Amino acid sequence: MPNLWNVTDLQPGPALVIPGDTLPAMFWQGVATRGDGTWLRQKEFGVWRSWSWNQTAQAVREIAHGLMSLGFGRGDTASIQSNTVVEWVLADLAILSCGGVSSGIYPTDAASQTQYLCEDSRTSVLFVEDEEQLDKALEVRSQLPLLRRIVVFDMEGLSDLADPMVMGLDALRSLGREHLASHPDALERCVAAVQPDDLAILVYTSGTTGRPKGAMHLHRSLVTWLRAINELVGQTEDDERMCFLPLCHVAERTGGEYFAMYTGAKLNFVENPDTVPENVREIAPTVFTAVPRVWEKFYSAVTIAVREASRLQQLVYGWALGVGRQVADRVLAQQPVPATLKARFMVARWLSLDNVRKMIGIHRARFLLTGAAPISPDLIRWYLSLGVPMFEVWGMTETAGLSTSMQGSRIKPGSIGKAAPFNEVRIDSATGEILVRGPNVFAGYLNLPEKTAETIDKDGWLHTGDVGTVDEEGYFRITDRMKDIIITAGGKNVTPSEWENELKFSPYVTDAVVIGDKRAYLTALVMIDQENVERFAQERDIPFSNYTSLTRSPEVRALVQGEIDKVNKKFARVEQIKKFHLLETQLTAEDEELTPTMKLKRKLVQTKYAPQIEAMYQ
Repeated sequence: MPNLWNVTDLQPGPALVIPGDTLPAMFWQGVATRGDGTWLRQKEFGVWRSWSWNQTAQAVREIAHGLMSLGFGRGDTASIQSNTVVEWVLADLAILSCGGVSSGIYPTDAASQTQYLCEDSRTSVLFVEDEEQLDKALEVRSQLPLLRRIVVFDMEGLSDLADPMVMGLDALRSLGREHLASHPDALERCVAAVQPDDLAILVYTSGTTGRPKGAMHLHRSLVTWLRAINELVGQTEDDERMCFLPLCHVAERTGGEYFAMYTGAKLNFVENPDTVPENVREIAPTVFTAVPRVWEKFYSAVTIAVREASRLQQLVYGWALGVGRQVADRVLAQQPVPATLKARFMVARWLSLDNVRKMIGIHRARFLLTGAAPISPDLIRWYLSLGVPMFEVWGMTETAGLSTSMQGSRIKPGSIGKAAPFNEVRIDSATGEILVRGPNVFAGYLNLPEKTAETIDKDGWLHTGDVGTVDEEGYFRITDRMKDIIITAGGKNVTPSEWENELKFSPYVTDAVVIGDKRAYLTALVMIDQENVERFAQERDIPFSNYTSLTRSPEVRALVQGEIDKVNKKFARVEQIKKFHLLETQLTAEDEELTPTMKLKRKLVQTKYAPQIEAMYQ
């Protein structure tokens, strides 16, 4: 159980956990070392099923041999379009073991996007999750002459399908077993032939500005990153991880799948994105990485639960959290925690805070990691007050994931931490842009040498597009994206993300986009939290029939105005929001306005809602 006043640096792991200069070499060495130990767990029909390393290896071997029987080999590309399931990992490791290139496609992508990504990556085999994803592939396959086979993980509803290009994963494994019987050493030769400088994976950017770009990562850079990360944030075979973010996103691919593969940490898959709150309580991960949207939802659920609790429970929670804040404040200020305060904190945990941690599912967590988007410093302080260290990390697709990390002995909310020792990070003196250089930096964008040259300069520095500062202790802080900085009509530079993050701390707000470039004042597009606002309306007998009517309710508008007023008090007059518009459609990851990590796409939203924005300036 973590004691906040005893937080030390994130415990480093050994320099070498398992040998191997490529991802498949590392995986197969892990199999040889860990054998019957559990690696993967997934809930199916209400029951958790475990996969040992040997069982995983058997499936990977059969899929790999199946691919070889289809003519798939070194340098060929296979893509995976699926939600985060065990089969994603099995297919990924089989592709890599064949010496192939593995590329992910978001399950929320439309058929046209599937076509573009398969065409750009020269995909010859496409793995899809189910009938829904198969329909997308079939819609565009006539325009993909290089595509030879489509493999379906879940064949439910497809038993009568007779299409020579389509086969189920079980059928592919059956082919693999036949190929294995006649070519028993083929896979070992393929794995041995893979070289550190071979292309391993493609991670496509979300494409918020134009077409997605395929970031190329070599085996060498990924292996170097994994070893270095473990020396920074050590994991062991005793750790439990939760796998629920999209596996085509760099955070879950490298920091989840590959890092667990290297360290042996158990990887638990949620049932589906909607069951994350329930599953996290079952899994109780010891290391928990998530995006700010997840941490905000947990905080909102606790806040609403407290408001519905008895007066006595509210008083106890308020007192306990107040004690936790006193401890957190001292730790953040690097001051000793008096024995009397420690004793009160133990009582606070027993009376309330331990129950809050169990309600969320973080009661076994050694620490929490947050990244992929900015987070409110107040939210980090709240988790610290519960007694669970939360560390903000920063990285991007092009850096294979984490590039900076908070230090356990020196937590600074609002900062992304210090440069990880395996890469250099600096601020461009002319533009304020954050630059990164190191072995973890990607090899460039597929088929886009001009874009690669724009992003990596002649000295090897990656231009991240993030603007930031660095203090005297070497802690970096992101102020905004270069392209997102607002310059008002009065010439004032405004960084919208800071205001947006403060508003998202409200349990009634899911996301917001500040508008105001070349305008006389700032406005905002706001997306409400449906569950919490619905509860607010029901408790006050406010009539509504659907999400749209909820956003049009005068009482709901007044509620959001009150939340905006609270945030405005923290900012200078020129940085305050004068008007706002509530988005009237409940958005999901399948909507074009949201990225796969559930962030509003600023440019697209501004274009799509231009009439509503103009109305706020009339």
